[in-house]
Amino acid sequence: MLFSHHFEDGVLHLSLHRDLDVTSRAAVAMRAEVLLHAHRPRLVRIQLPTADPSPASLSVLARVRRLCEALGTPLAVFAPHATPQPPRTTAA
Repeated sequence: MLFSHHFEDGVLHLSLHRDLDVTSRAAVAMRAEVLLHAHRPRLVRIQLPTADPSPASLSVLARVRRLCEALGTPLAVFAPHATPQPPRTTAA
């Protein structure tokens, strides 16, 4: 399963279970669009799987954002916190 959803108190919760790739992007975007039109939520909340999502995941997020703007629906985006990485050193 690529993502799940539930609708509660006027809020559509979308949750990506893994980072998307090009082959899964269209299916997720289309399903999200159907859900937005079916529920007409007062708020959409989308949970990304990583703090550094793939280009395909960002593409779906952009599509959902455009749909929300067209419907006048606020969008909230959540992602896990990024883990700080130690500075890279270069050999002299």
